[in-house]
Amino acid sequence: MRLYQEKSAGDIEPDLGVDLAGIHFRNPVTVASGTFGSGIEYSRFVDLNKLGALTTKGVSRDPWEGNPTPRVTETPSGMMNAIGLQNPGVDVFIKRDLAFLEEFDVPVIVNVCGHSVGEYEAVVERLAEDDRVAMLEINVSCPNVSCGAIQFGTDAGMLMEVTSRCKSKAGSKPVIMKLTPNVTSISDMAKAAEAGGADGVSLINTLTAMKIDIYKKRFVLANKTGGLSGPAIHPVAVRMVYEASHAIKIPVIGMGGVASAEDALELMLAGATMVAVGMMNFTEPDITGKIIRGIKDYMVLTKTEHIRDIIGAV
Repeated sequence: MRLYQEKSAGDIEPDLGVDLAGIHFRNPVTVASGTFGSGIEYSRFVDLNKLGALTTKGVSRDPWEGNPTPRVTETPSGMMNAIGLQNPGVDVFIKRDLAFLEEFDVPVIVNVCGHSVGEYEAVVERLAEDDRVAMLEINVSCPNVSCGAIQFGTDAGMLMEVTSRCKSKAGSKPVIMKLTPNVTSISDMAKAAEAGGADGVSLINTLTAMKIDIYKKRFVLANKTGGLSGPAIHPVAVRMVYEASHAIKIPVIGMGGVASAEDALELMLAGATMVAVGMMNFTEPDITGKIIRGIKDYMVLTKTEHIRDIIGAV
């Protein structure tokens, strides 16, 4: 069922506002880190002011060049990437990206990455007192860097430590831990983040995958493996969001293959307070607006006055 319909007289005006970690968002839709930059390019296609929040690409202490090419390839119902968190570093991010976003009325969630706990702490400390930043999302789940990131996200003890240390440097900024699906128990990892003091978790990041060119007899990606995203991973995301949200008391931002309002609503019914749109931004730059409208249509159709009545309703 496509969720776009004309309103009739007497229809309720649904409230899409959500509260997460003490911050109010006008609606539950953000973008997944790494798929939207900092909105500079997308602002030609998307009214950034209508997003619930804007989540930036990963920001590190020092500039990262990323992995060698080729580092992106299509797959059935998705794509694989091995970008390697390429970014110009926190100094350029503050001077260029935050200055750009200051012109918009949208909460900014900054994704933070690092090769070591000290590098995470350095970025968090730089951003802790910046009023242009609403919250910090700590990336402990990227599978495409040789050290850091996913290494912290697959060991409960290390995850708890990096969470605690980032939280101690974050001041009043809420800290969201971005979890990897490449673990035996997502519930255990969510509990570790909560025990470390996280204000919330976001999941899922990409699934580690591989593609081989059978004619050239070599790996398609120079990195050999990459992160699989897109509609292909959505059922995995629904299951993991459900498990994580039932294991912890802190809120969940759900993501993974969101391509429609129906997909977003699935994650929310499973327990997500907010949802993030990732790969589909590449193929349909204005997809977030369509999803926001579709959620609103669903609420009118089902006579749901407040979106909080959808969260975790399954």
